[in-house]
Order: sequence, then structure tokens, then C-alpha cells
Amino acid sequence: MSTTVTKPAPATSAGMPPWRRTRVMALPEARWALAALVLFLGALPLNLLGASVWSWGPLFAAAYVSGGWEPGWAGLKALRERTLDVDLLMVVAAIGAAAIGQVLDGALLIVIFATSGALEALAAARTADSVRGLLDLAPATATRISDGEDEETVAADRLTVGDTILVRPGERVGADGRVLDGASEVDQATITGEPLPVAKRYGDEVFAGTLNGTGALRVKVERDPSDSVIARIVKMVEEASETKAPTQLFIEKVEQRYSLGMVAATIALFALPLALGAALQPTLLRAMTFMIVASPCAVVLATMPPLLSAIANAGRHGVLVKSAVVMEQLGQIDAVALDKTGTLTEGAPRVTEVRPLPGSDLDGDTVLRLAAAAEHPSEHPLARAVVDATRTRGLDIPVAIGFTSTPGTGVTATVEGRTVSVGSPARLLDTAENKPAAVAAAELESEGRTAVLVFVDGIPAGVLGIADTLRPEAAATVTALTALTGSSPILVTGDNPRAAARLAADVGITDVRAGLLPQDKVSAVRELHDAGRKVLVVGDGVNDAPALATAHTGIAMGRAGSDLALETADAVVVRDELGTIPTVVGLSRAARRLVVQNLVIAAAFVTGLVVWDLAGHLPLPLGVAGHEGSTVIVGLNGLRLLADRAWQRA
Repeated sequence: MSTTVTKPAPATSAGMPPWRRTRVMALPEARWALAALVLFLGALPLNLLGASVWSWGPLFAAAYVSGGWEPGWAGLKALRERTLDVDLLMVVAAIGAAAIGQVLDGALLIVIFATSGALEALAAARTADSVRGLLDLAPATATRISDGEDEETVAADRLTVGDTILVRPGERVGADGRVLDGASEVDQATITGEPLPVAKRYGDEVFAGTLNGTGALRVKVERDPSDSVIARIVKMVEEASETKAPTQLFIEKVEQRYSLGMVAATIALFALPLALGAALQPTLLRAMTFMIVASPCAVVLATMPPLLSAIANAGRHGVLVKSAVVMEQLGQIDAVALDKTGTLTEGAPRVTEVRPLPGSDLDGDTVLRLAAAAEHPSEHPLARAVVDATRTRGLDIPVAIGFTSTPGTGVTATVEGRTVSVGSPARLLDTAENKPAAVAAAELESEGRTAVLVFVDGIPAGVLGIADTLRPEAAATVTALTALTGSSPILVTGDNPRAAARLAADVGITDVRAGLLPQDKVSAVRELHDAGRKVLVVGDGVNDAPALATAHTGIAMGRAGSDLALETADAVVVRDELGTIPTVVGLSRAARRLVVQNLVIAAAFVTGLVVWDLAGHLPLPLGVAGHEGSTVIVGLNGLRLLADRAWQRA
């Protein structure tokens, strides 16, 4: 059943659900970390200027408490389970430093670890926000039609397989199913990533959460709401996040061993000399000196400055890398999977060719301006592309009267006394067979473009070729990524195979996976992972989120990226400059090289100072100077990546 209306409802009238984002200061970890930082900054100048201990001592003490009570309490609870983590060790080291007069060092250690805990809590909260936001894509209610044709509004999660629902213009589809009656265009970019609404009529599949266009649809529910594509995307994002747990477990094992070794060495260094008759004060001083010089501060700073400097440099150039871990991982990738729409392309349709047809005596500009006049009242993306192309050429757009729109077919209007129809060749040529028009449309479609036929007074006057525009830097980016990883990227897209193949040929990609649903993209990424590859996925839509989460590292295009993709991805290209991706990978590799350099320097200092303290007598001031000196050296070495020339070299 086709529905003819005088003016279509906007396809985007049903806006995206409100995005719920956890505020930073809503997290207790963030509030405590901020309090510790403020107190530390308040005490620091007083301490450095030699003010009375009563002026800065209470501030430092408050910083210890505010920043250290949570990791300390967590560490004590871990002790009850016979485990020892590095957070508790840091609190003990800080208290030990204060006990021998190194209050500033201990407070700095507390602030660093409190800030790290706050960032970890924020990342977890934002991930939970993104999953909740995705669930909001599916409408809460649906209109169910009974056998007696009565309409009933029910909760979407109460729908069962076999129910019939009515989807009005501008509404979101309430469940996965097939069209029983009606015709419309459905924007399903959230599921497939396709840039244009897809015409739907009897027998076509529709997905929960997609946005209906100008026609009404009757849909038979074919999947339980808990098994819809949207629900499966949520499940895959959660499962992919859980697959990172083994890495976290490995880190915890390292922390456990280090913590136990550190505590054992400190206790032994204090207890054994006492048992052999040594004096208490010098023995305690040596043990505390050991705790300071062997503390992991230098190692932590050996790792973080290069990565944080690289993050800051990338941020200045429009790439938001969400953590130091991500910056390090970017340098490890050896395979790349690229989405098509909104990633390699601009994500907006444009008229790429105008072909006048014989028999109409109209040139290309006339065909275009007549088509634009007829399409001007429409809000369909293809109509916008035709109007924009006409304006770009500097052509005037005549006034159209008698505008009508038939979903899935096209529009008709009277322009300058002529009847102009614009729409799908497959539908319009059903009633007006014309071989040149059919041939021209077929040629454009074979090239991966969308063909739009223009009739003037019942005669085919021209065919417009419309396509998503390739980003200017796409081919160079593919070449650069190929050089970095040693293999050509693969293309993973929900778009049709012809459009995907044409674009892949333009940018130099040979491995094309087209017509993919979100779970298919995940399968492609897992296939590479199972082959031992560390995969970088670049995408922008909700449909890319599971693959972004599954990948070793995920990057989202920021300008048009969905909220879920932006939150799931490990990095975001804020300015949509595709060419920055190979550069940030190169910058990550430079940062990893500096990390290795700094770890060697830090290890040399720590080892030398510890050996000195154990084999001889290391004066406390010299131990502190050596410890802080190594920290300054590795810090300055890592800060080299802040310079713009580091980005240029990468």
C-alpha cells in the first residue's frame, strides 16, 4: 500500500534520545582526588618557601587522608583476602616517607595514585553510560494491532513473535520484523551504517530502533525484544569489554609479586639487623631510605611522561586519545579494519553526475534545476543532495506547485508549467519503459552510485548519479596505514557490495567485506585476532561500536560519530581528519621507544641506589636526591614528545 501526502514529515522528527552522561564530580573518587590535589598545591609553596611546619603540615596531612584513605581501605580489605596490591604499598611508602621527614614526596605519591583511581572510575562510568544510551535507541512503547484491527499502546518489551505493530511516520520501529503492509523509507544508519534511508515495502526486514520516514508501516514481529539487533549490540559491547579482563589479571599478578617483594625486602632490612643487635634508629633510617629509593615513582614517571606528552600532542592536532594505555596500544597494531560511510567517506550524499537523455532536448543544467525545484519541498537526503548541487553550480531554483511525495517512489510537482517527477528508476520505469534511461541508470548503479531518474512531462529527461563523497585524504591514509602495518587495511561496511567495491578500488583496498551487520563486523575483527593480529578498527556509527570494543584498539570519527561509538572507542578523531590516524600511530610508536629508554634509565638509578643502600651506607639526602634526579631525567626525556616537530616526524 502506498500513501501519497501533500508534505512529508521530517525524517528526523523523532530525535535521538537524550544522552545520559555521568558528570566527573558525581564520582566520589574524583572528588577525593581533587581535594587531595588542591590541598597539595596549597601546601607546596609554603613548604618550598620554608614556612612554619604548622602552616603546611596540616595541609599535607589532609592531602594524605583525602587521597589515601580509599586505596588504603581497599588495600586493607584485600589483605583480609590474603592479597596485597600496589595501592596499599604506595600508601605505606607515603607514610614511611613522612615518618622520616619526606612529607612532600609522600604527598605527591598520594596525589598521583588518587588521580589514577579517579580516571579509572570515570572510564567505567562512561562505558556504562554508553550502553544505557544505546538501549534508549529502542522505543519504550509500540502500537500493537489486534486481530480486530484495534490499536493498543504496549511496552516494547512486552511484544512477542507474531505480533503486528503499526509504525507511523517519524516513529522509531519497536521491534525487529518484516513489513506486512505499507511503504516508506527507513533510516537504519544506527544498525547498518548506510548513509541513505532505505526504501521498505512488503517483505522487507526492519530493525528495532531505526527511524521511519514518510510512510506508515505494518510490521510483523519476528524476534523477541531481548534478541533484537540493538539488544545483541549491547551484549556484544559488554562481552568485548569483559575480554580485556585477562590483561588486567596479568597486571594484578605483577602488582602482587612486586608488592610482596617490596614488603618482604623492607621488613627484612629492618628486622634482621635488629635481630643481630643493630641500633633501632639507624636501622629504621636505612629501611625507610630503601623504601624511598626502591619506590616505583621513577618507574611510573618513566612510563607516563612520553605517553601523556604524546596524548597532549595528538590532542592539539585533533585526536583525543583516552588514556596512556591506549596510546601505548596504538603503536602495537599490525592490522586495520576501516568502516566506509562516515569514515572513508564524508557520510553525506552528493550529486556526482548529471546525464541528460535523448528525446527531451534539455541540457544537464536544466535537468538539474527542474529536479531541484521538484525536490525542494522534500526533506529526503537525496532531495537535499540535488538542491545543494544546483546551488553549488549557481543555478536558480524555480518555484514548484502541486508537490506530492510517494514513499519509495519519488516526488512530483509542477515547475514552470511542466510536470516534473523525480525518483527511483526501478519504480518510475515500470510505467514508462525507456531503454536509454534504463541503460544510464544501470551504468550509474554498477559504479556504486544511487541513480535518480528525472521525468519532464512524462518523458525521461535525465539521470542523476548520487554517491557518498570520498574523503580527499582517504587514499593517502590507506597507503600510510599499509606502510605502518605491512598489510593493506580491510573494508568492513553495511553498505551494498557494488558501492563498497567501487570505493575500495579508489583508495587501494583489496579485501572488501560488504553488507555486514554489527555482528558480522565483530566476526571479521575476531578472525584477524584469531590469526594473531592486533587490529585497529576505525568507524563512526552505533553499528561500529561492537567492533570498536572487540578490537585491540578502536578509533571513532568525531564529528558525525554516534555517542556509543565515541564512548566505546579508545580514541576519537575530533576534527574528522582521517589523515591524522597514521600520524598518531607513528607518534605512539615513538612514545613506546621513549618508554623503553626511560625504563632503562629508571631501572639503572633504582638498582644503583638500592645496591648502595644495601651494600654500604646511603645518606638519606643523597638517596632522595638520586631518586628525584632520576625522576626529573626521565620526565624531561618523555616531555620531548610535546613538541610539534614530534608530530611532524611521526
